[in-house]
Amino acid sequence: MAPCVSLLLPVFAILATLPVIRSAHTFFPRPSYDQSLARQPDASKPKIPYKAHYFPQVIDHFTFQPKSSKIFYQKYLVNSHYWRRGAPIFVYTGNEGDIEWFASNTGFLLDIAPKFRALLVFIEHRFYGESMPFGNKSYKSAETLGYLNSQQALADFAILIRSLKHNLSSEASPVVVFGGSYGGMLAAWFRLKYPHIAIGALASSAPILQFDDITPWSSFYDAVSQDFKEASLNCYEVIKGSWAELKALSAQKEGLTELSRTFRACQDLHSLDSVWDWLWSAFVYTAMVNYPTEANFMMPLPAYPVQAMCKIIDGFPSGASKITRVFAAASLYYNYSRAEKCFKLEHGPDTHGLHGWNWQACTEMVMPMSCSQESMFPPSGFSYKEFAEDCMKTFGAKPRPHWITTEFGGKRIDRALKRSGGNIIFSNGLQDPWSRGGVLKNISSTIIALVTEKGAHHVDFRFATKDDPEWLKELRRKEVEIIQGWIDQYYADLKRLNNE
Repeated sequence: MAPCVSLLLPVFAILATLPVIRSAHTFFPRPSYDQSLARQPDASKPKIPYKAHYFPQVIDHFTFQPKSSKIFYQKYLVNSHYWRRGAPIFVYTGNEGDIEWFASNTGFLLDIAPKFRALLVFIEHRFYGESMPFGNKSYKSAETLGYLNSQQALADFAILIRSLKHNLSSEASPVVVFGGSYGGMLAAWFRLKYPHIAIGALASSAPILQFDDITPWSSFYDAVSQDFKEASLNCYEVIKGSWAELKALSAQKEGLTELSRTFRACQDLHSLDSVWDWLWSAFVYTAMVNYPTEANFMMPLPAYPVQAMCKIIDGFPSGASKITRVFAAASLYYNYSRAEKCFKLEHGPDTHGLHGWNWQACTEMVMPMSCSQESMFPPSGFSYKEFAEDCMKTFGAKPRPHWITTEFGGKRIDRALKRSGGNIIFSNGLQDPWSRGGVLKNISSTIIALVTEKGAHHVDFRFATKDDPEWLKELRRKEVEIIQGWIDQYYADLKRLNNE
């Protein structure tokens, strides 16, 4: 059993976070999301004000072998309601999931589109949603999955954007890219790799420093723990002590039977791992989406759900077991509507098509994570060797743990980007555990870090509501002001060049 379990996201990605690869020592979060109810709250497609299109995309942008020119159809969504030719184009760089899911949870772009008269475009990431290069066989083996990586995805975005501008006869339209969690990482990297295509990027909750040894490996779980500790010290201590209580119970003869009853499992449990993971995911995701208003991103949740969870734990009488308390708290995440009769703790459905992230985490997206003594999760380390062995067993592929920092940078990022980058907003909320792998300080006058003390995982990308706190309104106001500055400068430069 893994003693350490769990965006980017995406995402931030989300940002996301059942185990990507199970090893003897770790359970890795990703910047995106999992759901494990026996019955999904609403598995139907969200109603969104976008029209779907499909772009003929080549399978491999970086070789000239005959098979590299194979075509697949990449899905993208367009809203042209406010747009006029020559006006800005706002592009969302798709995450590790169905693009309609992200479009329905990124109201910020719809909110600001009228001001900029912007065309809105959401591009689905290859190997997710409907954008499957090999159809139902896309995940068949490393032979097909080998075309799933961030560099190919960025090239997809670049080619699609150029083609779209050409077909719209609007070559002069400035492009700004947006992304949250893993999508935020892609937005920042896109601006660095393709500055001639995008004039700027808003990267929300983008943990681009969660690689190598740039960020302490224990930082993610330390941040989750800090969120719960700040809500209630007793709550933090109950969760911290529950793992030992779970392990002791599971060791008893009828332990799993009792856990099946306590956790209202739809089927009898076969191992403690499923309970462990179910609880772990609830606490991690809730910390990520500790939004100041009610939300339905991953699950329906109340405002500030961490505090709500801790209120449940603290409300039990002193004699209640820790297991009973943590089950009740986790049920807030999985069953806020109280409609569920049982929970599918084992083999839950992949509702949003996130499965491809396992491959990415095993190849290029290697984010070392551990649990410190200060964590509310059991202490654990990280072993590259064991991680690589698990990846080889699962996919027959060997991780490249230093590839991301080689390809995109990260070490001493302040020095590098001060010289070579510009027009990027890194937005982070300190209650988001992914924020500790993000850019939290200004790098230059045009690479800006906007940090909010109470912000959660890409909270700025959510639809504005009447209940939004002032700090969130101010954050969005700053983002709009900076983006307006980029666009004004672009048009001023274009006018000057046309007059020369």
